[in-house]
Amino acid sequence: GMDSAIDAVRVAVMAVNRDLPDGQVFPVDALRERVSAALDAYCRDGRIREVGAALPALIRDLHTSIGAGRDVAELLDLAALLHSQLVEPWLRLAGAPLDLREHVVLLARRAAERRETPAALGVAAQGGVHVALGAGTRAFGLAQAELDAVAVPTTDPESMQVAGMLALSRSLVASIAGRPAEADAVLAHAGELAQRTGEGNAYWMAFGPTNVGLWCIAAAREADDPERAVAIAESLHPQAQPRLGCHANYWVHYGRALARVRGRRGDAVRALRRAERVLPHMVQRNPAARETLAELLAHAGHDDPVSRELRGMAFRAGLLV
Repeated sequence: GMDSAIDAVRVAVMAVNRDLPDGQVFPVDALRERVSAALDAYCRDGRIREVGAALPALIRDLHTSIGAGRDVAELLDLAALLHSQLVEPWLRLAGAPLDLREHVVLLARRAAERRETPAALGVAAQGGVHVALGAGTRAFGLAQAELDAVAVPTTDPESMQVAGMLALSRSLVASIAGRPAEADAVLAHAGELAQRTGEGNAYWMAFGPTNVGLWCIAAAREADDPERAVAIAESLHPQAQPRLGCHANYWVHYGRALARVRGRRGDAVRALRRAERVLPHMVQRNPAARETLAELLAHAGHDDPVSRELRGMAFRAGLLV
């Protein structure tokens, strides 16, 4: 299951850190193809187990190929992308410990620092911020420092999308650190960038109006304004975004906001159920969604259809029903 997949990824990461990746050398085109296929399987289709099974060999082969010294610049770009946008999010979703995720984002950062381009450094920082935030309030300084260390120019659509994602991360750090005015200003800046880029998917970041909308919902919820969060959710068009992960994320965000609004409990359950239908693990393994299920469950009736639906979801998420 997931635990043995996590263990295999851990040993591959340990091997790379010890400069003993023990994989095979592949041409850069073949590796780019494999990284793209794995990102697609994860982001678009949510094929979580399949991706977990493919990651250890992909990590080993990519780093073995970097060690062989051909097309190093392109391989370093791939390493920053793989670790920050796939290995780290996959581990987070699989419930891996924070320390392992930290080793992975440091691999991304090392690759980006060797590469020395703003885009690679920006891609690596995106993963680093998430892991730092996962370590709680003592690590906010690390998340802030990670963001302060990169400046991505907004000269072309791809780098504009990276700059936009980093702006979203900045807004999150500011709002958690209790600086709401700064958070709003940075979110507005991200919104302007999204208007210019449209729905994008550079570096598989899915930056665009839908993604900015999701972060605005989260910010409204942080600010304890569930009505505003629901209003934002109802103004979005998630089907504009090609990624299943974004669709499921939308329904989770919407459901969590609805759960806090009086009289919308049934709608909240239906939204979370839609998320579960799109990508089951987005509800079943996501701590935020499970927390909302537990809150809803505390006020569940006995035998109405909504409560039955809720109990089924809670059961599948491993909650005590």
